[in-house]
Amino acid sequence: MGMIKEFKEFAMKGNVVDLAVGVIIGGAFGKIVDSMVNDIIMPLVSKVLLRGISFTDKFVSLDGNVYPTYAKAKEAGGAIFAYGNFVQIIVNFIIVAFVLFLFIKAMNHARKKEAAPAAAPEPTTSEKLLMEIRDSLKK
Repeated sequence: MGMIKEFKEFAMKGNVVDLAVGVIIGGAFGKIVDSMVNDIIMPLVSKVLLRGISFTDKFVSLDGNVYPTYAKAKEAGGAIFAYGNFVQIIVNFIIVAFVLFLFIKAMNHARKKEAAPAAAPEPTTSEKLLMEIRDSLKK
């Protein structure tokens, strides 16, 4: 029975709960980034740089056959070198890394403001008098 109690104490510690919340939020954030890349950024890149060709349709068929789209090549079961999908995943990573950088930078900035030492309060008249007495005793 001791092991169950120990596990319960471990699971209910703040760090474990914080980690669980972070994982859940991270999963949701990943979906947001995927949608932003797939639905907003990549169509613009495709339109401007690739003249309307879908980036995920950039692939090389290794079996020698010619396929019009990536989906058709996968459906045919041929060997595919899908470099467009890889580039899209790299774009996702760069966006996530940049957003995390901005978030951590903002957190560090907030901590610096919070940790800034407050100015020492002005000593009272009795404290000033005691300091003068101390200084004269030192002499």
